[in-house]
Amino acid sequence: MSKPLTRTQANFILLIAACAWGCAFVPQSIVAPFIGPITFTGARFLLGAAVIAPLVWLEWKNLRVYQANDNHPAPKITARDWWHIGLMGALLCAGTVLQQVGMKYTSVTNAGFLTGLYVPLVPILGIILYRRRVHWVVWPAALGCLIGTWLLTGAGKIDLNVGDLWVLATVVPFTLHVLWIGGLAERLHAPLLVAWGQFIACGLLAMAFALPMETFNWDNLPHVVWPLAYMVFISVGIGFTGQVIGQRYARPAESAIILSSETVFAALAGAMFLSERLPMLGYIGGALIVLGIVVVQILPDPKNAPKPVVEPFQL
Repeated sequence: MSKPLTRTQANFILLIAACAWGCAFVPQSIVAPFIGPITFTGARFLLGAAVIAPLVWLEWKNLRVYQANDNHPAPKITARDWWHIGLMGALLCAGTVLQQVGMKYTSVTNAGFLTGLYVPLVPILGIILYRRRVHWVVWPAALGCLIGTWLLTGAGKIDLNVGDLWVLATVVPFTLHVLWIGGLAERLHAPLLVAWGQFIACGLLAMAFALPMETFNWDNLPHVVWPLAYMVFISVGIGFTGQVIGQRYARPAESAIILSSETVFAALAGAMFLSERLPMLGYIGGALIVLGIVVVQILPDPKNAPKPVVEPFQL
């Protein structure tokens, strides 16, 4: 098996994932008028699964060798494990569909802020569901990231509309996804397989709803191709895959803080490509988020304290 990542390497991968997601708000906003949100979600994740399939096959081969020869083999993947992977796909589907619906009616900056509200919920749910304590510094860092995302949107100048409410609804599925996905990838020793499985589940579930509920006008295909290409190769292929790899070696609460930089990248991308004005307070907000990430990165790693594995329904 490959050498484990250091915490710094894992956090860097999570930062790349956040960049991919933040910039993805632009193509999501561009494509929203031309394709149904459920169809778009199904297409991006099924195609994303195809993109990483060769890497998944290599990981599967190595995993089989590891299971056969290592003194501490990775567990064989059971039907229950596939059920958990499917649940991750369902959460991913719910969050991304709700987000894509909201993108039809709200700005990139607002969507980035509202999506980032899951950051403080991850450590809170970790304590409520699993009695999983975090370093005390995580709390002010999470609060700083939340204030930072608020400042990025103009410090209270958001007028909530129906699109904002759709995006706000993504907080629950994304919180549970961030809380669970890393533990599952760590226990199975197969982050790429977990990512691929959840992409397949998400894509198939979305298409099952899209076929009876939405129609696609093929005349709109030229407007869809390039945004879809970004979502497939960058947002899914790099972003969501990188999240699973990074969270295998990072704690959920700290991961949420690093992933909150998605808001910064969303605001910058909106300003660069969609002429969405970034207020002066927005730069202060961005600095607060960066500070939170730096604080989490320099936290001491407790000695002889293995990362607890969190999986669905193990309450």
